[in-house]
Amino acid sequence: MDDTPHAASSLAPPAVPQELPPHVTLIQMATAAWVSRLVYAAARLDLADHLATGPRSAEDLAGPLGLHSPSLHRFLRCLASLGVFAELDGQRFALTELGQALKTGAPGSARATILTIGSPWFAGAFDEIVYSLQTGKTAFEKAQGAPVFDYLGRHPDEASMFSETMIGFHGREPPAVAEAYDFAAFGTVVDVGGASGNLLAAILARYQGPRGILFDRPHVVADAPALLAEWRVRERVAIEAGDFFEKVPAGGDAYVLSHVIHDWSEEQCLTILGHVRKAMQPDGRLLLVEMVLPDGDAPHPGKVLDMVMLVLPGGQERTEEEYRQLLAKAGFRLTRVIPTSSDVSVVEAMQAA
Repeated sequence: MDDTPHAASSLAPPAVPQELPPHVTLIQMATAAWVSRLVYAAARLDLADHLATGPRSAEDLAGPLGLHSPSLHRFLRCLASLGVFAELDGQRFALTELGQALKTGAPGSARATILTIGSPWFAGAFDEIVYSLQTGKTAFEKAQGAPVFDYLGRHPDEASMFSETMIGFHGREPPAVAEAYDFAAFGTVVDVGGASGNLLAAILARYQGPRGILFDRPHVVADAPALLAEWRVRERVAIEAGDFFEKVPAGGDAYVLSHVIHDWSEEQCLTILGHVRKAMQPDGRLLLVEMVLPDGDAPHPGKVLDMVMLVLPGGQERTEEEYRQLLAKAGFRLTRVIPTSSDVSVVEAMQAA
């Protein structure tokens, strides 16, 4: 018997989109949280890994996983309705394309991203979002008693998962940035706050001339050598551990800060940018890789991410004009904003005269 799920007949008429009443749309927005928790549970239980060798029933899985078989069957059936698994004959379940992407180590880092976003330390901060709206302070600190990056510094396993999450969440961006901006003329590209080096690796893989410096806190760059080796650029990158609130490596031709400035308050941003300005060559370039927000009520993923910045680290996303104003305060002149094929743009700046 064929165990593969079959696609719907191509002869079936296409579904006609129907406009929902406003109250239904709002309720659907709220119930999206249920789906989020279901997918988180599937990732936490490593169900995709257990199904990787072939279809299995809830009864097959329940014993090894220490779960209640009837409840697990209902759970798998629900996720099958969402396209993560497929239910076959004999109450067995198989991986779909979505389920394949949920396996440990699958391209795109979906599992790590889901485990981070759904974790108590991350998701729990949103339980206190009203506190952020009342005070302008981070809900994360209220929930956990410490700033988010201090928390990660004390929890290396979560920090490593967070670094992989950033690859998953921003995975389309590195090749898009490398394609949209010409790095060929630079001798040294300094990736400030570059984590495990995913963006720097994509840049150096595309441009053979530049060398790189990867700079971040010690527990963050610990995962960098393996990733850079995978990209075959390890020999062209110097890894330096440090704190960009104290200094950054000197002498670079281009300083890339990818999703760094959006993490911090304006005062902290000015400190970071001040160190970059002192360190860079007089004719060097500052390149901020960020989601530049459109004006008005145009939808953009950065507007939702802006709420994450409010709740967790205390930073913010910005419009082009807001970046222009921030950079001017730091002694820079915004020269252009280069869109990419992803959701981010490259905000280019030079030292002001």
